[in-house]
Amino acid sequence: MMLPKGIIVSCQARADNPLHGAHFMGAMALAARDGGAVAIRANGPEDVAAVIKAGLPVIGIHKVFSEHHPVYITPDFQAAAAIVQAGAGIVALDCTERPRDGEHPSVLIRRIKAELGAEVFADVSTQDEGVKAADWGADYVATTLSGYTETTMPKPSKPDLKLVETLTARLSVPVVAEGRYNTPDLVRQAFSAGAHAVVVGTMITNPREITRSFVEGSVPQ
Repeated sequence: MMLPKGIIVSCQARADNPLHGAHFMGAMALAARDGGAVAIRANGPEDVAAVIKAGLPVIGIHKVFSEHHPVYITPDFQAAAAIVQAGAGIVALDCTERPRDGEHPSVLIRRIKAELGAEVFADVSTQDEGVKAADWGADYVATTLSGYTETTMPKPSKPDLKLVETLTARLSVPVVAEGRYNTPDLVRQAFSAGAHAVVVGTMITNPREITRSFVEGSVPQ
């Protein structure tokens, strides 16, 4: 198992973000490492190659958007191969059974492990999806997509701690808490619920959204 217990920092910035780009994500990864992160989650081959320099395990994703399919987190084998070639030792992919422009997740998991020699990090939204992903061979199951699929919308403001608890009770593989963990107290609750690790993104690596939350929550209108 590659992932130690602790906090994983998601170093991502969309194209409209002033911090978009591999140089900035590499710096974010170094800062996260120095702050005590145990691993980094990053999107795309360029960013993966940049964050590798921090010397931590890297969970790589490759977002490929489609007008016709809802799945965009590493939807096919080619996307997975690109981030492994860039240095990711762990590949995260959408393991819901929603339509995608690529192979079924059961096939992708098998191919990633057998052909690329990487571990698989299954992003799921429900207990049933998590159980299936583990049965298909995923090395980790994460609550990443809870609140972002049709069956789990509308998105709540708080993390899905209940899903962490139920998956931990059902699975033998490590369960990772992800999604809306924006305070240290919520992270502590995730570990208490049985999480092996917790992914934190926006509240560590997105100054624009952090600033916005302070402005909207405190500045008189």
